[in-house]
Amino acid sequence: MINNFDDWCANLPDRMNYETNENKKAGYVELTREIKYFHSYVMEYYDITEAARFMKACVTALDYTSPEIYETYRALWDAVKTVVKTALKLDLRNVSDETRDDICFTVRRACELRILRDDKYLPCVESIENRSFCCLEEDSVDTLEEGDNKLISPLLITGRSVTFAINDGGRYYVTAKYDIYLNDSKVLETEKVINSLYELMPDTDYVVKVCVNGQVAGSCAFRTKKERLTINVRHLGAKGDGVSDDTHFIQAAILACPEGGRVLIPSGVYRITQIFLKSHISIELCEGAELRAFTEREKFVYFPPFAEYTDETDEMYLGTWEGNPLPMFAGIVSGIEVCDVTIYGRGTLNGNATKQDWWLNPKVMRTAFRPRLFFLNGCKNVYVQGIKFCNSPSWTIHPFFSDDLGFYDIVEENPADSPNTDGLDPESCKNVDIVGVRFTLGDDCIAVKSGKIFMGRKFKKPSENIHIYQCLMENGHGAVTIGSEMSGGVKNLTVEDCIFRRTDRGLRIKTRRGRGEDAVVENITFKNLDMDNVMTPFVANSFYFCDPDGKTDFVQSRESKPVDEGTPHIKSLNFINIKATNCHVAGAYLEGLPEKKIDEVRMENIDISFSDNPKRDVPAMSSGVEACSLKGIYVNNVKRMILKNVKISGQSGEPVILGSVDEVIR
Repeated sequence: MINNFDDWCANLPDRMNYETNENKKAGYVELTREIKYFHSYVMEYYDITEAARFMKACVTALDYTSPEIYETYRALWDAVKTVVKTALKLDLRNVSDETRDDICFTVRRACELRILRDDKYLPCVESIENRSFCCLEEDSVDTLEEGDNKLISPLLITGRSVTFAINDGGRYYVTAKYDIYLNDSKVLETEKVINSLYELMPDTDYVVKVCVNGQVAGSCAFRTKKERLTINVRHLGAKGDGVSDDTHFIQAAILACPEGGRVLIPSGVYRITQIFLKSHISIELCEGAELRAFTEREKFVYFPPFAEYTDETDEMYLGTWEGNPLPMFAGIVSGIEVCDVTIYGRGTLNGNATKQDWWLNPKVMRTAFRPRLFFLNGCKNVYVQGIKFCNSPSWTIHPFFSDDLGFYDIVEENPADSPNTDGLDPESCKNVDIVGVRFTLGDDCIAVKSGKIFMGRKFKKPSENIHIYQCLMENGHGAVTIGSEMSGGVKNLTVEDCIFRRTDRGLRIKTRRGRGEDAVVENITFKNLDMDNVMTPFVANSFYFCDPDGKTDFVQSRESKPVDEGTPHIKSLNFINIKATNCHVAGAYLEGLPEKKIDEVRMENIDISFSDNPKRDVPAMSSGVEACSLKGIYVNNVKRMILKNVKISGQSGEPVILGSVDEVIR
């Protein structure tokens, strides 16, 4: 016997309720271990009275357990199923009334939750209640009805593919290894939350099932989109031999493809200069297919900064470089005012850049500034799924003044020393989803922008409604950066359920005097994140020394300056449920302007710990900030600072250093 078994069973539902609603699920790991331990105990020393008490505790605790915390949810689920099945095979004529009631309650509730099939198990309950005690004679395989829980949810469906999420509470990686079945055929083993399946047929019904140990844990049904026809680039002359120039043939396929059609790029290496997209089509880059760019500048189209409208009342901005309209080589793949385009598949877009060409003297404009690997200008409803992007000449994916975009389950890889190869930089964009993306590159993983002074003041178009989740950011300068070109403002940005590894900073806000009164940063939320070996997890720098005047007294002075049309403003920053281990430089470095303080910073359920072998560096790129290590949380020029359940360990000196902070709430 286990001395505390009865107390454990009696307290389990209340403990689960507390963990879910009060303790922010911090104790689920220990609870899962206990559930599995007592489950094993009950099954090994099966006593019907103890078993009934245990199964009732587990099925009641399920009411307080989110399916998203899959390990705990599944442990309870399995315990109820196996203990009940064993109980119903026993002779129950001599059990006590209390034990009989516990069994009947558990079976009824398990049928309601679809843990057990009601057509098979409810008759057993009736027999027990009627004292006929009909035992369960054979085992059965119980599975969920199709689409009857929220463990799996589709995110993007095309005519030939689907991207879906496994919502088991994991961050980028799921908490258990899953087998994926498509219409009852196993097609994938996965350890990721975000997954994609390809080679589907258009206008066809499918069911995706997620299985663990042969049991269906969740499923969803969907129907692929209709597709009008397919144009294979090989049929138009593309060779895919890694030598021939296939640009013309691929571009012809895109131009010839009618609305609702698909351009198919089969396996092979297709050498290209630049490809331009067209509206209302899809492009599939198959597994083994690679678009590999040439690097000779004389082969490339470049955009002038602007093209004047015929009525001479305004101009369209084509070329752009770091927030200003400047000559720029068109992207390796570009979309100009296109809509309703999907690019998907398991192929690769390779910019083929090296230090012998695009990365040589990277800041010098030679004919025009370097191209993006994937560039969108004035586009709407563009979706990218599954593609690998690598060796970009400059920013990898750059949506510019574009809305309603989605990037799902893609990979971005650039060498760590490649210059300005940001991963994904939405600039003055609205409604952007960045989901399940793995970044490893030479600059910021994601940098949200809205133009420098001229563009910000002229258009006043912020980047807004951006949702970043289930991403893995590795080896970049900043995991998610705002600015520095953000004169139009950034608002409503949420980053959640992501992993940051070996980046210089986690959140990185870069602003400075002169960015303008429209350079407002508001409603920025980071939550449910794991960081490891991030030098400084949280940085808000209002004295970023970019641009030719970046180190002047006007930009760098810590004395209060007059508030005018050039004064930027950081309003609200929220950091919730974040664990950062092996930090090096500082836990946080948050500094607003003395004349325009940061309105509010909320840090809640934050756990920061430092490396045993810390590196020294500057936490923020502004004058007068010295290199350091093991610095705690530094806050200056903030109106309201909220610190709730903030833990810091391994720092040197005070854990929290407050400068000019008007109000502190703990």
